[in-house]
Amino acid sequence: MINIFKIYNPLNVIWLVVLLIITRIGYLLQAPGRLEFIFVEPFARLLVPVSYEYAFSPAMNVFLASLLVLGQAVLLNYLVNLYNLLGKPTFLPGLMYVTLTALFTPFMVLSAPLICNFLLIWMLFKLFSFYKSDDCKSIAYDLGIIVAIGSLVYFPYIYLFLSIWIALIIFRPLNWREWVSGILGYFTVFFFFAVYYYLNNRLGSFYTIWAPLATKFPNSINIRYINYLVLVPVLIILVLYFFKLQQNYFKSYVQVRKSFQLLFFIFLIAGFSFYVKSEFNLNHFLLCVVPASVFCSYYFANANVKWFYESLYLLLLISVIYFQFNTF
Repeated sequence: MINIFKIYNPLNVIWLVVLLIITRIGYLLQAPGRLEFIFVEPFARLLVPVSYEYAFSPAMNVFLASLLVLGQAVLLNYLVNLYNLLGKPTFLPGLMYVTLTALFTPFMVLSAPLICNFLLIWMLFKLFSFYKSDDCKSIAYDLGIIVAIGSLVYFPYIYLFLSIWIALIIFRPLNWREWVSGILGYFTVFFFFAVYYYLNNRLGSFYTIWAPLATKFPNSINIRYINYLVLVPVLIILVLYFFKLQQNYFKSYVQVRKSFQLLFFIFLIAGFSFYVKSEFNLNHFLLCVVPASVFCSYYFANANVKWFYESLYLLLLISVIYFQFNTF
């Protein structure tokens, strides 16, 4: 399987579709009778004045989510090849994205974090362009707008604003105008949103939007660790990725090295921002799948022992399918 996707062949999209079906058929066989889909935060519900939460049947919900995953996989694959992050064109990022978005059943249905992954990939296109841009003020402004839109859809996305400043530190010399441009872009969206609140006589509650940011980071989370054994192959791949990256780090172009630094920080920001939501939702970690897919694909692109990396991916795929039928 890995060798097929190591070659950049547009026909690999067909294999991605087959993989989507294989990794999601188990969930469809035991899907609940109703699946809730919420794609805006409660404070932005005024923007969608219709009932949509149960508009789709479970089968349609999973089908639409699969279409989004396929589109995101192709976009992510194009991004990685455009900036030559793997050293050669492949379809591995698309393969890993489709696989990792099937790790848990909450990943397979329509959700706000899944929609936000389009925004995250869009941000990456702009963030990586910092390196060769002469003037990044307009790009930073656009990125602020994207983060604002993402936080209307899924509020923890607001923390990805930090990725703009981190990218400016990594890619650019210090220029305070570029730092301020991102803030202006963010508040442009919320200025118009405040006007909308005012016109609907709800301006008094507008300031409560940011109240969740004061939530304390939890000391403990009650989870059943046996349900997360599916992550063992992923962790092995990520450990091997760090070893491979360390071996090739100074052999890579400067832009590639800086890009992987940025992806690492985005991975951390996306992972640790889950606590903003009062209720723990596993689908939040879909935001981590974008950088994790690039990390995993980097390992497979540079792995040399065929029987080992093919077996490792097969173990991951079997784990994904097995845990769909066994939730313990």
